[in-house]
Amino acid sequence: MSARVDSWIWSVRLTRTRSIASDACRGGHVRVNGVRVKPAHVVRVGDEVRLRHEGRERIVVVARIITKRVGAAVAAECYVDKSPPPPPREEAVTVAVRARGAGRPTKRERRSIDRLLGRPSAEGRGRRDDHAD
Repeated sequence: MSARVDSWIWSVRLTRTRSIASDACRGGHVRVNGVRVKPAHVVRVGDEVRLRHEGRERIVVVARIITKRVGAAVAAECYVDKSPPPPPREEAVTVAVRARGAGRPTKRERRSIDRLLGRPSAEGRGRRDDHAD
């Protein structure tokens, strides 16, 4: 038995929708046995499917072919997960958050946000006295 790769990825709940799975295939984010594939590529039992999705790579080996979306418990039986563990949540990058309705940041606030995010300083750029007349 065989199935389309986009349909199988959606059926085993690796993506939320089939269109996301198809877009991932078209974008080159899905590989079957090391080869980039189109959405209509056929997968068979024993194939290794690599999917880059939502910032992590999933590596699964097809154990069973299904074409209809099933519950999470049944879907987990259809593949062998060989993915590396997801990164710990505490390593997530901190994001500068401003209060809603606070308006645009002042120059001072913008510079502190840039320092927090590790961006290069904008001081000295665009000043008139830097140019020789």
